[in-house]
Amino acid sequence: MAQHLVLLFFKLAVAAALASILTRSATFQRMLLREERTLGQRVKMALVCAAIYSAGVLTRVLTRGFPSPDPYEALDLGLEAALVMGLLGGYVTGMLAGILMSLPAMFVTELMSMPLLAAAGVMGGLLRDLAPDKEYIWKITPFPDLSLYRLLRRPDLRLPVFGLTCLLVILLAELLRSTIALTIQTRGVFSLTRDWKDMNSWMIVAQYATTVFAVILPIKIWHSSRYEKLLEQQQLRLNEARLAALSSQINPHFLFNTLNSVASLIRQDPDQARQVVYKLSKILRRLLRKQENLVTLREELSFIDDYLAIEMVRFGEKLRFVKDVAPACLDMLVPSMLLQPLVENSIRHGLASKVSGGTIKVRGLEAGGRLQILVEDDGVGIPEAKLARLFENGIGVNNVNERLKVLYGSNYKMWIDSRPGEGASTGVEIPLQTSGNVVDVELVTNKR
Repeated sequence: MAQHLVLLFFKLAVAAALASILTRSATFQRMLLREERTLGQRVKMALVCAAIYSAGVLTRVLTRGFPSPDPYEALDLGLEAALVMGLLGGYVTGMLAGILMSLPAMFVTELMSMPLLAAAGVMGGLLRDLAPDKEYIWKITPFPDLSLYRLLRRPDLRLPVFGLTCLLVILLAELLRSTIALTIQTRGVFSLTRDWKDMNSWMIVAQYATTVFAVILPIKIWHSSRYEKLLEQQQLRLNEARLAALSSQINPHFLFNTLNSVASLIRQDPDQARQVVYKLSKILRRLLRKQENLVTLREELSFIDDYLAIEMVRFGEKLRFVKDVAPACLDMLVPSMLLQPLVENSIRHGLASKVSGGTIKVRGLEAGGRLQILVEDDGVGIPEAKLARLFENGIGVNNVNERLKVLYGSNYKMWIDSRPGEGASTGVEIPLQTSGNVVDVELVTNKR
């Protein structure tokens, strides 16, 4: 009896291991996220799962007659896998997976294997159709007492009733297998019952309980992985919405400030005002054009050239602009509208109140495998009290920081240094990224 119990525990371990192997497959994870599948997707799901579980059936078949066959018998999870595939994929997936997994057994004259496993897949598909909500499939429990407790305590009886129905169908499938194995001794199906002549009532209960757990355990493992992916997708959608809101905030902010510059020029110099309006229209075309979250640093610098052309009309020779960017950094990807709020911040807080004007310098370099961007000015500096609140109260700086947080999670740095009377510098450090290696990095899920 102890040997039989060890075999049953080993069977559960195999069920968990095979489910974990499938969880590592990105293709299979995408299959789990879908509840409605095309015929091709259902067939593909059956093929992927049959390839894994058929290996266990084949190993059991090839090792028949070995001196210690018990561990190899535990590798055969054909019936359980057919039920699971029917539950998750429907009739086509369950029946096709059952047929494919039965092929190794059919070659050794276990002729009832194919009808049994195909029927188990259909039974799983029937349960799927009976589910009031497809999410209920992921919530079934192997513990009947828990289902009964839900039945007594919940006003909505659909989940507990469905859970109990699933348990009964799984037990029925095991009963069908045991009956066929005991009735047809030579060309029936593989079953542990046929070889265990000394089974008592407790061992029978243990065997049936093992079948229940071997069916539901993979579902629970896959549900955990599926739930994590769904949470990531939900966080991704939230981040996309947040990024869109931040982008919609910075564009009007920039536009209003520029229009104020135009208004001040209309009376003083109409010709220059017309030039500014022309440059503004050029900028607006770029802003209104559908933008990606990431653009090259070269594009960002081109945008700053247009923006500062407007500011230089207002400030004249008092405003100077210097670019010191390593050529290798020009094709690196940066968040769109990254530089404009930082340059505007230098003008407002550093140079606007300085009589002699000053210089804004944008530097870009690669350091330690990361891209560093510095926006420096030689203005009056930012008072310490205002500097402490700049990330909270400054629309431009706060907006940039929030967008960096959405795009890179904790994998970025942003800082502001100020030297009273000497100027200030704002720095950003982000991962090196080119258009050729951007893979699902534009938005992260802020894992801490």
